[in-house]
Order: sequence, then C-alpha cells, then structure tokens
Amino acid sequence: MDRLTEMEAFANVVDQGGFTDAARKMGISKSAVSKHVSSLETRLGARLLNRTTRRVSPTEIGLAYYDRARRVLNDAGEADALVTSMQSAPSGLLRISVATDFGVNHLSPVLSEFLQDFPDITVNMVLNNRYVELISEGFDMALRIGELEDSSLRARKLTETSKRMIASPAYLEKYGRPQKIDELNTHKLLHYSSQSSGNVWKITAPSGEKRQVRTSGWLSVNDGQSLLNAAISGLGIAYLPSYLYSEALEEGLVEDVMPSLPVETQGIYAVYPPGKFTQPKVRAFIDFLVQAFADRDPSEWKA
Repeated sequence: MDRLTEMEAFANVVDQGGFTDAARKMGISKSAVSKHVSSLETRLGARLLNRTTRRVSPTEIGLAYYDRARRVLNDAGEADALVTSMQSAPSGLLRISVATDFGVNHLSPVLSEFLQDFPDITVNMVLNNRYVELISEGFDMALRIGELEDSSLRARKLTETSKRMIASPAYLEKYGRPQKIDELNTHKLLHYSSQSSGNVWKITAPSGEKRQVRTSGWLSVNDGQSLLNAAISGLGIAYLPSYLYSEALEEGLVEDVMPSLPVETQGIYAVYPPGKFTQPKVRAFIDFLVQAFADRDPSEWKA
C-alpha cells in the first residue's frame, strides 16, 4: 500500500477520533481506512492505536508518530499547492509600496501595460516616503533603492541608478563650484529628511576613499522630487539619483557639481516577504519590471 495513504489514514483517525469519521473525510470506506492503518502498524511493527468499542486513541508511540506524520502530510500538501500555484494564472489584489518620486515618474507610466497583460490582477500602489513593514502592513511587495536594510526579506534587483550632486547654474554662479569634498561644508546642501543616516552624505573621493559630509542647509524634505525642484530654483546642492535629475540635467536646468568624483551606483530592488514560494501575481510583476527597466542606463534615466 502507498505509504502516504497509510499515514493519512492514521492521522485522520487520530484527528477525527475514530474510523467512521476518518473514512467520511477521506471519501473511502471504513474498512479501507482500517486496512491502511493495520498495514501501517504491521510495517512499523508497533501498535499505534488503542481500540475499544467506544473510542480510538493513539498509543504513546502512536502519538509520537502522529506528530511526525502530520508534518510530512502538511509538507506534501504544500508541495502540491506550490505546483498548482505555479501553474495558475496570476490574479488577485497586488498591494505595492513605492517611494512617491519613483512611483509617480517611473512606475505609474508602465502600470497600464502590466494591467493589460494581466487583466485578472488589480493593483493598489501606495506612494509614501517611509520604510514600511511589508508583512504587518499587508503589502505584497515594495520597491526600494540603495542598500537593503532588512535581510529577512527576499529581494530581486530590477535595475540600477547613479547618484550625483546637482545644482542650478544660477546657484553655482552665485556661490561658486566646490573643487574638493571639504569645500561642501561651506555650501547650502539640500537634505533628504527620511534617510536613516540623517543629514549625512556618503561620498567616494577620486582616491576611492569613503567620505562623509555633514552640514546644514536651507531645506530638508522627505521627497526627492521636491529636492530636485529646490535645486532647480537655486536653493542649494542636492545629492540625488539619476532617475530624478536626468531630464533636468539634459535640459540645462541643473549641472553636475563635481564631475571629477566617481559615479555612485545604487540598485533598485523589488522586495517581498520570505516564504517557500512566490505568489504568481508577485512573480509576474517582478518579471515585468525587469523587462520594463532593462534598457535604462544608470546615468540617463528618462520617464
């Protein structure tokens, strides 16, 4: 007889408290359940159940075997569910967290194509500039930029963006162009208020040395687009990813403040909760984004 069927019959007898209810749950006869359990006991050489006219209960050995058998059966059920899930068409509500500036400028424009490709998926895209807790806040996935802080999440790299210091021609004409990293201390720096490091810029010097710049400025804000607007208006120097400043740089609204510095590159990642398998809707969206952003040059992002 099939070993898993024997285990299933025994576990159901324990769960249901008898052969009759176990047979009803399995959709087979009571005698068939009895044969499966008897075969199991014979194969193991141990009595697993105490049988009386009124009740059936596991022996001490039977109870220990039940715990292991139930785990095996649960794993087998999950394996079956995995195959079914992997073959099923992506569907359902997909809840995504993404930074406002990236969501508005780059994710929103490609969503229509994704929804047309997968009509059974509905998307709830939440734009915010804070670090969300995916599981506790009910998100299926999030898009994150730069170094990943939570190593417990699963992640897939979608693409890259570069990061440079930019300022308007008017600002540089009025305050001068810094030639060295130390000279940034005398300039007006525009800070991203939500970053965990505070008002600190981590910059790589031409020598490869990692430097930190900490100085106050006229503005701190938790939105990258607002920092770009401030830089364009001449309020100071902003340190931003290329997906924000690329078009403004091409149009001459801002300039690269220190082009001699090495270009910093950041990864853009899809992160999602850990688990034994990825939901089809999440997998489909991540695969789509990899293709959608495949042709983006890290230094020349355009919507």
